[in-house]
Amino acid sequence: MESDERYMRMALELAKNAEGRTSPNPMVGAVIVKDGRVIGCGWHKRAGTPHAEVNALAAAGDLAEGATVYVSLEPCSHFGRTPPCCDALIKAGVKRVVVAMTDTNPKVSGRGIKKIRDAGIEVTTGLLADEARKLNEVFFKWIEKEQPFVTIKSAMTLDGKIATRTGQSKWITSERSRQYGHRLRDINDAIMVGINTVIADDPSLTARLENGGRNPIRIVLDSCARIPLDSVLINDGKAPVIMAVTEKAPEERLRALADRNVQILVCEEDTNGHICLQKLFRQLAQKNICSILVEGGAALMGSIISANLADKAYFFIAPKLIGGETAKMAVGGEGIGELSDAVELFDTSAEVLDGGDVLIKGYMR
Repeated sequence: MESDERYMRMALELAKNAEGRTSPNPMVGAVIVKDGRVIGCGWHKRAGTPHAEVNALAAAGDLAEGATVYVSLEPCSHFGRTPPCCDALIKAGVKRVVVAMTDTNPKVSGRGIKKIRDAGIEVTTGLLADEARKLNEVFFKWIEKEQPFVTIKSAMTLDGKIATRTGQSKWITSERSRQYGHRLRDINDAIMVGINTVIADDPSLTARLENGGRNPIRIVLDSCARIPLDSVLINDGKAPVIMAVTEKAPEERLRALADRNVQILVCEEDTNGHICLQKLFRQLAQKNICSILVEGGAALMGSIISANLADKAYFFIAPKLIGGETAKMAVGGEGIGELSDAVELFDTSAEVLDGGDVLIKGYMR
């Protein structure tokens, strides 16, 4: 069991190489071992390309016969854009397959394990299952709840301000914090802001990393299609743009946005006359948008938190004080009346970044 765990941890680490690149597929790693020696490794690099098991088998070649395969998620059993991985394992003549966890995708869900066992191959399941599930928390939320995994991110001062009373916000946090934020953009399918953020800052919402990064789909909540037509994000062509509007949006504005290749998503309103976020997120999930990074501002952040739609939070806190009753806070909305109703984070961690900022991250209850 000690060696099994070591090789499975290796498979989990391999899977992480493709963070943010496999959507809407899960991240998967595979390690092939024979006579106490690793003879093949692989991971799923992006949707539509060979899966981890196939890449590992290619590396092992004929040596795979009689070997043990460690894979971080149940091998697929169906034809998608690639053939079933369980068929490849059977054909290679492996002796044993160790699977971290069963895939909850209805297209797989135990069928791959059954097919391998029916071929006379020994299968062990459940090794490091908790770690395997956390690795693919985005995928499992999308598959099981038909909703995207939502991460909220905010940069603020010690007193919780995201801008001065005159609206200045560049830059509250350090360069290190900003690069971390760009990495979060790089690994999420989409980034979401409200129209007030676009009007105030005219952001590009791209992932500006040293290696270029991958730009997320940009989603703007703009009920009445008020976005200025010269805004950077609808004119730079660097990533798709989805404008979430309601029926209140004028037709001529929608035509002008469509002329700029902006995708219009007409959304239902909630009881307050705003875009219904629950239904919007479901629409986005149906478009294979599995993860969304929400960068505010305060009104949108407050709405998402009060609707219990956030899964994870990243708060970058700079050792600065702004003060002022009219300076913008990180989270808007009505707020709570009773302290016992406060939203609590769990599985939290704190890290001091270069430049003195503190990153607090955790999961939302």
